[in-house]
Amino acid sequence: MAEPKAKYDRQLRIWGEHGQAALEKATICLLNCGPTGSETLKNLVLGGVGSITVIDGSKVEPGDLGNNFMVDESCVGQSKAKCVCTFLQELNDAVKAKFIEEYPEALIGSNPSFFSQFTIVVATQLAEDSMIKLDKICREANVLLIFARSYGLTGFVRISVKEHAVIESKPDHFLDDLRLNNPWPELKRFAETIDLNVTDPVAHKHTPYVVILVKIVEEWTKAHSGALPSTRDEKKEFKELLKAGMVAMDEDNYKEAIEASFKVFASRGINSDLLRIMHDSCSEVESNSSDFWVMVAALKEFIANEGGEEAPLEGSIPDMTSSTELYVSLQKIYQAKAEADFLAIQQRVKSILKRIGRDPDSISKEMIKSFCKNARKLKICRYRPIEDEFNNPSVAELQKHLTDEEYSVAMGFYILLRAVDRFAANYNSFPGQFEGEMDEDISRLKTAVVGLLSDLGCNGTTVTEDLINEMCRFGASELHAVAAFIGGIASQEVIKITNFLFFTAHNKTICSHGGNFHIQQHRSKVSIIGTVECFDGTGKLSQSITTSWDGAVDLLQALPPIYAT
Repeated sequence: MAEPKAKYDRQLRIWGEHGQAALEKATICLLNCGPTGSETLKNLVLGGVGSITVIDGSKVEPGDLGNNFMVDESCVGQSKAKCVCTFLQELNDAVKAKFIEEYPEALIGSNPSFFSQFTIVVATQLAEDSMIKLDKICREANVLLIFARSYGLTGFVRISVKEHAVIESKPDHFLDDLRLNNPWPELKRFAETIDLNVTDPVAHKHTPYVVILVKIVEEWTKAHSGALPSTRDEKKEFKELLKAGMVAMDEDNYKEAIEASFKVFASRGINSDLLRIMHDSCSEVESNSSDFWVMVAALKEFIANEGGEEAPLEGSIPDMTSSTELYVSLQKIYQAKAEADFLAIQQRVKSILKRIGRDPDSISKEMIKSFCKNARKLKICRYRPIEDEFNNPSVAELQKHLTDEEYSVAMGFYILLRAVDRFAANYNSFPGQFEGEMDEDISRLKTAVVGLLSDLGCNGTTVTEDLINEMCRFGASELHAVAAFIGGIASQEVIKITNFLFFTAHNKTICSHGGNFHIQQHRSKVSIIGTVECFDGTGKLSQSITTSWDGAVDLLQALPPIYAT
């Protein structure tokens, strides 16, 4: 077998060795191994999770061969869980795999404690009542839970857990941590050793812009009673001050200083998101507090003391025009400050752990270092219980989006995905599953939709006839292309949660927009075009993403897997 670093080289570049180590410790339970479940688990097995347990009580039928790549003709009549587990194991022999031939609904009712042994449960194709039961079980056991479902040309992904802490949120846009308007003593002293009025033109044009800005900021604050530029005119004046320091038009370092001047205008101290986390009641830690909150408590103490109302320094500096000597010296100053901040927080973490009766070394050095480096970007996600989402939605938001031309299709499918479960509970089948009953099923589904909307408090609001007809036309089918799309999103969220990386789909139900989801075929090229509408637990639209995936495939075969990245 290839060495882990070579085997997982590409993903290690995204989440690092500590992220991969966390993934390899993950124990995943999959409920139902149809196309959606198989595609979700396939991505996780290839990624190198620690172990998987596949739970499904059904047998492989001929129809499964057309939408599930994890079964073949030899599997017909055999346990679906066993066959899927076998094929998944072949993808990565480093992953431990086992199966249980039992229907998930029965297991949820008969043995709820079973799920406490896993770190994450991925539940696919579950009906509403089973979702509510499983959510209660996993919340009580503090097990992360992800629901995924594909239904015709629509589907959803829903994360459910009491709380999820994100250390490496990796925001798209975030200011470099340079402390240009609040330098620490060592940076100040370094800047003081450099003369901006030096007569040597080579030295003048190779002074790092960080030094230029630190010195000009000091000059500005002395003339303005310690205040930073705040108004438009003041910011313009500050830039003119920088321009006045240029002695030649080709001085890139001064151009960089002018372009980076907006970093000076940012307010000093910690941002509002971090302030909310620090003031959270969970920051008052006890013996059963999570490692994250212990580190937050240490951070809170640090900011109030050694930090001087600032978070620990990240320690990196961007590329800039500079002499090698000055750049290396500047880099060492930033790295030394970051290391000193880390050591201070590490000591406070150990002190807090000892105070609450835990092993002072129970939180690793690597974890604390990562926490310090990302302290300004911490995020906390708290998710509504499924029962709360289903029974106590925001009526105003539901009505708004059901009648909004742009979002009514996505919200309509959200309502219909719940209505078909009511339909199935009443008639023991999903609408459109049997030939010759389409007209009757359409009428029954309309009744189910009206009843659901009435129960949700949306009297007088309805879903369009076209969507109801389309939902019946789906016939509860689980198309491989859609299942791969939904499975890609679900597996991506599992990895983000496991690694404490990126910001997850916070409290969202993600609906593949059936109205805009279509397949374009040209010769051997298949493009899957889809719009993903993201709603929070109240029914409020929070994000809309349109994207596409391409894959070469023989059109006589099933469509290829699609990775949502």
